[in-house]
Amino acid sequence: MDARPQDGPPEVLTRNSGAVATAAAQRMEREHAWYRALSPADRSWVGLVAQAGISAFLAWYRHPESPAVTANIFGTAPAELAHTITLRQTLDLVRTTIDVVEDELSLLAPPGQEAAMREALLRYSREVAFAAAQVYASAAESRGAWDARLESLVVHTVVRGEADETLSSRAAELGWESVSHVAVLAGAAPGGGSSGVAEGLRTAARRSGIEALGAVQGSRLICILGNVEDPLEFANGLIGHFGPGPIVVGPTVPHLFAAGRSARSALSGLDVARAWPEAPRPVLAVDLLAERALNGEAPARRLLTDRVYRRLVDGSPGLLETASAYLESGRSLEATSRVLFVHPNTVRYRLHRIEETIDLDLTLPRDAWVAQVGLSFGRLSEDPRSTWRRSVGPDRRTSGEL
Repeated sequence: MDARPQDGPPEVLTRNSGAVATAAAQRMEREHAWYRALSPADRSWVGLVAQAGISAFLAWYRHPESPAVTANIFGTAPAELAHTITLRQTLDLVRTTIDVVEDELSLLAPPGQEAAMREALLRYSREVAFAAAQVYASAAESRGAWDARLESLVVHTVVRGEADETLSSRAAELGWESVSHVAVLAGAAPGGGSSGVAEGLRTAARRSGIEALGAVQGSRLICILGNVEDPLEFANGLIGHFGPGPIVVGPTVPHLFAAGRSARSALSGLDVARAWPEAPRPVLAVDLLAERALNGEAPARRLLTDRVYRRLVDGSPGLLETASAYLESGRSLEATSRVLFVHPNTVRYRLHRIEETIDLDLTLPRDAWVAQVGLSFGRLSEDPRSTWRRSVGPDRRTSGEL
């Protein structure tokens, strides 16, 4: 550089700070690929920060009683720059600028004060590094608070079933625009307030390579899982994040915009889970279909009817009659065989076929009760004149059962 040590007043030295800042920007350009990749506007902001730092150093050097540096030196740049440049890159900026200042100290130091200014520069560089860390800590805290509010809004939107453009925008902000295989969990919120609950869920999910969103709604904790193939298996690892009581897992859906269906099933299951005291924890919402149907949920009633009654009606001959007779006889093979005029081994064979057809083992009390509820709703959905003859089977008056 052509300039020489200045004997003039401080404002002359201050003018030289612009030249030193330009030299720092040129070195950044040469030494750091991340700087070259910035947009022209962002490079300009970085240059202004470097110049503000040099000017603040000169001001402090002239008035050592003032604080060495504060986070205000970064105030010349917009807050968004903290999301463009990482803390490590900012420290690169500080290190490079300090190196250039030290190389060009003759442009900034009053005559005879080069050694004293170099010593002061070492202290100043430390203070700048601390200030940079403070800026990024504040930015992370603000971002974290914003993300928590955004996450809560997304969960509430899913629960309400409002899959619109707003949900799309918010999902993109949280990085969920391409997340698939989504399922919703619902259970009691843990005691002690909601602080940190969602963060704990996210941390546990990331350890397993799964995405998670969470929010506390009154006494309930709602968790949305993404990129999960078996939500029930993963839900077992989240039990500790919920309060006492049942945890219900909704069905897996393709993406977040279909998650309202999973949320409705999970919440409906949570409302009725107490009716099955021996239910596993967690439990699938589909395993609570009978309780949900009895509680007046129309979709659950239709699904249970289709799963039990319709499949038996459309299945092999004799399955519906065998299921009805077996359940009405108290699950007795001998009594069923007498009602149907078949051998007990035929009843056994048909019970096996029934299990294959409706995925319920009628020899088990729980499965038998679910099938009974499903058959009842199925009969209620049919024309009364056709249902009685189809479900009763042979005339019991001829079998001596009446």
